[in-house]
Amino acid sequence: MKHEYATLAAGLTAMAIAVTCLSGASTATFGDDVAFLKRFVDVIVLADQSGSAKIAVTAAWQGRVLTSTARGDEGVSFGWINRELIASRKTLPHMNPFGGEDRFWLGPEGGQFSIFFAKGAKFELSDWQTPAPIDTLPFEVASRSSDSVRFTSAFKLTNYSGTPFDVEVVRDVRLLDPASGWKHLGVEAAVGVDLVAFESDNAIRNAGKAAWKHETGLLSIWILGMFNPSPATTIVVPIKAGPESELGPKVTSDYFGAVPPERLTVKDEVVFLSGDGRFRSKIGIGPRRSKGVLGSYDAEKQVLTIVQFSQPAGVTDYVNSLWRLQDDPYAGDAANAYNDGPPAPGAKPLGPFYELESSSPAAALAPGERLSHLHRTIHLAGAEPALDRVARAVLGVSIADIKAALNVR
Repeated sequence: MKHEYATLAAGLTAMAIAVTCLSGASTATFGDDVAFLKRFVDVIVLADQSGSAKIAVTAAWQGRVLTSTARGDEGVSFGWINRELIASRKTLPHMNPFGGEDRFWLGPEGGQFSIFFAKGAKFELSDWQTPAPIDTLPFEVASRSSDSVRFTSAFKLTNYSGTPFDVEVVRDVRLLDPASGWKHLGVEAAVGVDLVAFESDNAIRNAGKAAWKHETGLLSIWILGMFNPSPATTIVVPIKAGPESELGPKVTSDYFGAVPPERLTVKDEVVFLSGDGRFRSKIGIGPRRSKGVLGSYDAEKQVLTIVQFSQPAGVTDYVNSLWRLQDDPYAGDAANAYNDGPPAPGAKPLGPFYELESSSPAAALAPGERLSHLHRTIHLAGAEPALDRVARAVLGVSIADIKAALNVR
């Protein structure tokens, strides 16, 4: 009887947590989210000396950065957290979208060298499966300090063509002090603007005895950040101007079918996509167009988010993740953005959330060789005139341009 009461109490607690989360996940404080997460996983909190800038990290889900704040425990929690799934303690088929601002994945997702589809599978959702080492299995904590933590992992994968991979991962997560964050933005610190900046430095190593070759398939490091959507949020991706004959298309936007024009605006030097979490859509920017930066602006909360990532000059081989057999499996994207929404009329979305993503080049590694990829996230909260200066310097557009692109008020 005692066991039955304990089980019932645990179930009611989980239900209460889920209801609380669903009613206010987008406005949760950092302290709220950390307290919730600690009920289910071990959480490492990294903080600056002032205690204002903080990030929450867990080894349980591949060393991901779960969320962050620029204003301490009472400040807004910037990461999207899937409280309903986490509180259920369930493991889902296909993928477990626990949330988080910086999660470690590997590509390619689709094509003849996919690691998400088994040999002979159809490129359909029913056959799609995220590999366990980047979905449900934990990483190990190798070392940690007050502002950084190193994670490691080792595992085997096999791609759609049957090529095996022995992979070792080293992932360093670092909270940056505000001065470093402003330096990376290339602008002077603005009075009245709160900032939190962090980065993940990710490396994969060929731990096997055979070289990873183009003709049998290559891997890439893929970092994805999940954020809270709103009708006032616009994703911003700067691109290099120039002819398609030299740089390729400005954007790939047909991953899930055509994106309505009121949700996607493509100009010569920038692409805007809605981040409202109401329409499933994805865009990709090729390495010849990408500038190694993308961002978003929430006009309601007055939060500007900047993502910067390493992109080696002159390298154009990026794995192609389109869900079909491909003529050119290395004509993939360096940067992606995703807006969640129902996959079919009346269906439940994964989140909703929106994502800012970056990828490394394809990893053609000899035994023992490594490839690294840096992904940095910076949130700024404050008055629009101050944020406008950052947007112009880093994204090449004004706050007014961002709001006008998709008629956000």
